[in-house]
Amino acid sequence: MDTTKIFKALSDINRLRILKALQAKKLCVCEIRELLGLANSTVSQHLKILKESSFILEEKDGKWVNYKINAGNKDQRIISILTSLDFWINDDDIIIKDKKRIKKLDRNTICGV
Repeated sequence: MDTTKIFKALSDINRLRILKALQAKKLCVCEIRELLGLANSTVSQHLKILKESSFILEEKDGKWVNYKINAGNKDQRIISILTSLDFWINDDDIIIKDKKRIKKLDRNTICGV
Protein backbone atom coordinates (compact mmCIF):
# COMPACT_ATOMS: atom_id res chain seq x y z
CA MET A 1 0.00 0.00 0.00
CA ASP A 2 1.28 3.38 -1.02
CA THR A 3 1.61 5.61 2.06
CA THR A 4 0.45 8.58 -0.01
CA LYS A 5 -2.95 6.89 -0.51
CA ILE A 6 -3.34 6.49 3.24
CA PHE A 7 -2.65 10.16 3.90
CA LYS A 8 -4.83 11.24 0.98
CA ALA A 9 -7.71 9.28 2.50
CA LEU A 10 -7.23 11.10 5.79
CA SER A 11 -6.82 14.56 4.27
CA ASP A 12 -10.52 15.40 4.01
CA ILE A 13 -12.89 16.06 6.92
CA ASN A 14 -15.73 14.28 5.14
CA ARG A 15 -13.69 11.09 4.83
CA LEU A 16 -12.80 11.33 8.51
CA ARG A 17 -16.51 11.79 9.28
CA ILE A 18 -17.31 8.70 7.21
CA LEU A 19 -14.71 6.65 9.07
CA LYS A 20 -16.05 7.76 12.45
CA ALA A 21 -19.63 7.05 11.35
CA LEU A 22 -18.69 3.58 10.12
CA GLN A 23 -17.05 2.86 13.45
CA ALA A 24 -20.54 3.25 14.94
CA LYS A 25 -22.38 1.06 12.39
CA LYS A 26 -22.60 -0.11 8.80
CA LEU A 27 -24.16 2.49 6.51
CA CYS A 28 -25.39 2.68 2.93
CA VAL A 29 -24.61 5.55 0.53
CA CYS A 30 -27.97 7.21 1.19
CA GLU A 31 -27.35 7.28 4.93
CA ILE A 32 -23.85 8.68 4.46
CA ARG A 33 -25.19 11.28 2.01
CA GLU A 34 -27.83 12.31 4.56
CA LEU A 35 -25.26 12.55 7.34
CA LEU A 36 -22.79 14.62 5.34
CA GLY A 37 -25.26 16.67 3.30
CA LEU A 38 -23.37 15.94 0.09
CA ALA A 39 -24.37 14.70 -3.36
CA ASN A 40 -24.35 10.95 -4.05
CA SER A 41 -21.52 11.38 -6.55
CA THR A 42 -19.37 13.19 -3.99
CA VAL A 43 -20.07 10.57 -1.32
CA SER A 44 -19.25 7.82 -3.82
CA GLN A 45 -15.92 9.47 -4.59
CA HIS A 46 -15.06 9.67 -0.89
CA LEU A 47 -16.02 6.01 -0.45
CA LYS A 48 -13.87 5.03 -3.43
CA ILE A 49 -10.83 6.72 -1.90
CA LEU A 50 -11.43 5.05 1.48
CA LYS A 51 -11.85 1.64 -0.20
CA GLU A 52 -8.71 2.06 -2.31
CA SER A 53 -6.73 2.85 0.82
CA SER A 54 -8.19 -0.25 2.55
CA PHE A 55 -9.93 1.64 5.36
CA ILE A 56 -13.39 0.37 4.45
CA LEU A 57 -15.14 -2.51 2.70
CA GLU A 58 -18.45 -2.74 0.91
CA GLU A 59 -20.77 -5.70 1.21
CA LYS A 60 -23.98 -6.57 -0.57
CA ASP A 61 -26.89 -7.32 1.76
CA GLY A 62 -30.01 -8.00 -0.30
CA LYS A 63 -30.99 -4.69 -1.90
CA TRP A 64 -28.44 -2.76 0.16
CA VAL A 65 -24.75 -2.11 -0.36
CA ASN A 66 -23.35 -1.49 3.09
CA TYR A 67 -20.06 0.13 3.91
CA LYS A 68 -18.11 -0.86 6.99
CA ILE A 69 -14.71 -0.47 8.59
CA ASN A 70 -12.18 -2.99 7.31
CA ALA A 71 -11.67 -4.60 10.72
CA GLY A 72 -9.72 -7.53 9.27
CA ASN A 73 -7.11 -5.32 7.66
CA LYS A 74 -3.60 -6.78 7.81
CA ASP A 75 -1.87 -3.42 7.32
CA GLN A 76 -0.69 -2.31 10.76
CA ARG A 77 -0.61 1.33 9.64
CA ILE A 78 -4.34 1.26 8.85
CA ILE A 79 -5.14 -0.56 12.08
CA SER A 80 -3.11 1.96 14.05
CA ILE A 81 -4.89 4.90 12.45
CA LEU A 82 -8.35 3.41 12.94
CA THR A 83 -7.69 2.69 16.60
CA SER A 84 -6.34 6.18 17.22
CA LEU A 85 -9.13 8.15 15.47
CA ASP A 86 -10.86 8.70 18.80
CA PHE A 87 -7.71 10.30 20.19
CA TRP A 88 -7.40 12.67 17.23
CA ILE A 89 -10.97 13.72 16.39
CA ASN A 90 -13.47 12.32 18.89
CA ASP A 91 -14.00 15.70 20.58
CA ASP A 92 -14.44 17.61 17.31
CA ASP A 93 -17.83 19.37 17.30
CA ILE A 94 -18.90 17.96 13.95
CA ILE A 95 -18.00 14.41 15.02
CA ILE A 96 -20.05 14.83 18.20
CA LYS A 97 -23.04 16.04 16.14
CA ASP A 98 -22.60 13.17 13.69
CA LYS A 99 -22.69 10.62 16.52
CA LYS A 100 -26.10 11.92 17.57
CA ARG A 101 -27.42 12.04 13.99
CA ILE A 102 -26.25 8.50 13.18
CA LYS A 103 -28.61 7.08 15.78
CA LYS A 104 -31.57 8.70 14.00
CA LEU A 105 -30.69 7.65 10.44
CA ASP A 106 -33.34 5.35 8.98
CA ARG A 107 -32.40 3.98 5.58
CA ASN A 108 -35.97 2.96 4.82
CA THR A 109 -37.05 6.59 5.03
CA ILE A 110 -33.92 8.18 3.57
CA CYS A 111 -33.44 5.87 0.60
CA GLY A 112 -37.10 5.87 -0.38
CA VAL A 113 -37.36 2.09 -0.43
